[in-house]
Amino acid sequence: MRQTGRLQLGYIRALHSAAALMVVVLLTACASTGSSDAELNDQAIAEAIQTRYESELFTLSLSKQRHYTQRLYRITAQQRYVPINEAYAARLALTTQRDIAGLARSDYPSRRSQAIVDGYPARSEKQRRRKSMLGEWGDIAFAKNLLFKLDMANDYGLLDTPAFAGHQQALTYLKTVDFKAFLSDSAVIENYAAQVANMVYSLHQLGIADLRGEVLDAFRRHYPPERDPQLSQASFRNKIYGLTHFVIAASDYYQHSVSEAEYGWVLDYFAANIERILDETKADIYTEVGLGFQLLERRTDPALVRIKQALRRKYDPRARMIPAEDGGTGLSAGEHRNVLAIMLLRWPERLTPGPNLAAEPSFLFHQLQNFAKLGMLAVVQPFEHHHLAGDGPRTGTPRAFDGGGLVE
Repeated sequence: MRQTGRLQLGYIRALHSAAALMVVVLLTACASTGSSDAELNDQAIAEAIQTRYESELFTLSLSKQRHYTQRLYRITAQQRYVPINEAYAARLALTTQRDIAGLARSDYPSRRSQAIVDGYPARSEKQRRRKSMLGEWGDIAFAKNLLFKLDMANDYGLLDTPAFAGHQQALTYLKTVDFKAFLSDSAVIENYAAQVANMVYSLHQLGIADLRGEVLDAFRRHYPPERDPQLSQASFRNKIYGLTHFVIAASDYYQHSVSEAEYGWVLDYFAANIERILDETKADIYTEVGLGFQLLERRTDPALVRIKQALRRKYDPRARMIPAEDGGTGLSAGEHRNVLAIMLLRWPERLTPGPNLAAEPSFLFHQLQNFAKLGMLAVVQPFEHHHLAGDGPRTGTPRAFDGGGLVE
């Protein structure tokens, strides 16, 4: 008890120092396997990528830390991935409460939407198209962000807790937004397919609207199979990426399997077009295609075998990651691609829902929520070292990640 008190006091003192805090446990570097690239098996590649990311996780933004640890929790059930999600939830509560309070002003959604569109990146042609598209849809930029926040809170089991008091006002507002028109629009589907699928399932999960059938029908009208030969590479990628997200969103983002009756037809399409998928899409996309086969438990499908082979060829043993199309090995830019690769290559027998933060017994969430209100940084480092794979000790490469990371 005295030790816990000292740790809490240390956190508070560090917070009020106004310094950027960085605490991570660095153990040892990945040991050489002595194997050639061709001999690296799926588990070895996944572990090498995981070692690289978890030794430097604290360098990523809190959003990327959350994205990584939430998915690792769902394939490992390891508690050491929970603290960063608690930290993210603390910030989520703070920004959601700001939006709930803002809804008292009639012009708040439009002003926030304009700020979101103004701040949207425009480095690539795809980003410029999306920025222009969002600017044409009034308050939709704010509405989609608010929808995401409430869905995340619901996913964490926190929506009905005091941290998200007043969320009914936000739900009431979202019910006034014409999501059906936005999500069924051909131009939106053409530029934003994966996000369309995500939003459809968020609306359903929160009880705002069930547009799954209507939007999926609109998607299939926009992308019928007979159009495939005329699709540009960008459009084909968008179609495949959108289809993967219908499957992934139906699993609540890797929390449970998906029924063959619901989305078996998508996997049939992927299998029939696997050659083009591997030739014309990038690792992020074809890895999500592979995860679709995992989610529907088609684990011996030849298409999944082909995807794993492609990932093995793509793997860079020097960088210990799956590089970008242009060969880039930046840690932050590659987080999405590489956490997907870890999941695909070390898929578990059973997925773990959660983490349900409302059920967490630790003091940490409530403490971090108070810290977040101060607008400061806190350190998450509450757990002793855990071995990466499994519950007990095992031989192999030791891990640097210990549940720690930066909290904004």
